[in-house]
Amino acid sequence: MVITDNLLSSLLQTRAHSEEICSPLQTEDYVVQPIVDVSPPKWHLGHTTWFFEEFILSKYKTGYTRFHSDFAFVFNSYYESIGKRVIRTNRGNLSRPTVNEVYEYRHHVTSHLKSLLEENENQQIKDLVEIGIHHEKQHQELLLTDIKYILGNNPLLPKYNDTFIENPKMESSTEYHTIDEGVYEIGYKGKDFCYDNELGVHKVFLQKYAIADKLVTNKEYLEFINDNGYEDSLLWHAEAWDWIKKNNIKTPLYWHEIDKEYHQYTLGGLKILNPDAPVTHISYYEAFAFAQWKGERLPTEFEWEAAQQYFNYGVRWEWTESAYLPYPNYAKAPGALGEYNGKFMVNQKVLRGGSVATPNNHTRYTYRNFFHPQLRWQFNGLRLVKNK
Repeated sequence: MVITDNLLSSLLQTRAHSEEICSPLQTEDYVVQPIVDVSPPKWHLGHTTWFFEEFILSKYKTGYTRFHSDFAFVFNSYYESIGKRVIRTNRGNLSRPTVNEVYEYRHHVTSHLKSLLEENENQQIKDLVEIGIHHEKQHQELLLTDIKYILGNNPLLPKYNDTFIENPKMESSTEYHTIDEGVYEIGYKGKDFCYDNELGVHKVFLQKYAIADKLVTNKEYLEFINDNGYEDSLLWHAEAWDWIKKNNIKTPLYWHEIDKEYHQYTLGGLKILNPDAPVTHISYYEAFAFAQWKGERLPTEFEWEAAQQYFNYGVRWEWTESAYLPYPNYAKAPGALGEYNGKFMVNQKVLRGGSVATPNNHTRYTYRNFFHPQLRWQFNGLRLVKNK
C-alpha cells in the first residue's frame, strides 16, 4: 500500500500543480494559439486529462463512462493509432468546450483515477499512471513556455506573475574542465522511472575535450550581436542563414531594443536585460553560430553526459550537436504508447539538462529532450566545448 499511496499522492499533486500554473490566467488567455508550436493552456489541461482517460480509465476501470464522447477527438495530440483528432493548427479555434467544462473534465477523471488506485493493485495500471504523471509534468513545462509566448506576443506585454524566477545570475567566471579521451557509458542505469529513449546503456568513444562549467550569458551573446554575428554568413549553416533572413532574426526571442538599450520580456513582464543571466530562447542555429564566432563548438550529447558531474544544470535546456536518434537496441513500446518518442527520431536536435520551467525532480542527466533546430520558445541556451 505504501507504493500505491506514494503514487496516488504524486498523481494528485501533479494534477493540482497544472491547475496552479494556470491560476494567474484570465479566461481569454486559455484559448490563444499564436503559432502552431504553442498550444492553448485549455488544450494542455484537456490533453493531459485525456491521456489518463484513454490509456487507463477506459481500459481498466470497470463500468467507466467517458466524460464526453467528443473529447478524444478534441484532445488527442499525435496518436495516429487512437483515431481522428483536431489538427494541431486548429487548437486555438476551440472556443468550446469552455474552460469550466475542461476543469470539470479534469476533476471527473482525477476522481476516477483516485478510486481506481485505491481499489486496485495491478502493477500495469501503476506503471501507466506513472507514465501519465511524467507526461503531465512535461506539459506543465509546456504550459509555462506557451503562456509566456501567448503573453509575450500580446502588444500590452502583460506579466504572468511576480514570483517566477527565470533569469538567475551567473555568479563566477567560466572555467573549462578537461575530459580525457576514452570509452564512456551512456544511458539510464537506475531502477526508477525514465523514458524509453534513455534506455539501452551503451559505450561511446570520446576524443579529449574541455567543457565549460557555465552557460553562455546575455553579456557574451550581446558581444556576438554587436560584432555583427547575425550579419556574417560564414558563421551560419545555409539553412540557418535562410531562416534568419526570411524571419528577420537579429536577437534572441523576447529581446526588445528600447532607447538603444535591450529589454527582455519575462513572465514577470518587460525588464531591462540582465547581462549576467544565461542567454535563453535561442535556436540551435543561433547556438551553433555563436559557438563558431567564439572559435569553439557545442558538445555532443555524449560529451555532455560524460562531463555532467563538473557543472550544474537545470537552468536552460542546452543545445547539443547530436541528432535525436535511437540508442543501440532501442525498442518502442507496443501499441499507441510506442508513438510517445520513437516516431520523432528524425530531423531534430537533442537538448540536455532541463530548465527553470522544468518541474522539480523531473529530469536526470540522461534525460533527452528534442526539438527542431529553428525552435526557440523553450528556455534554450548553450554551453561551449573546446577541442584539446
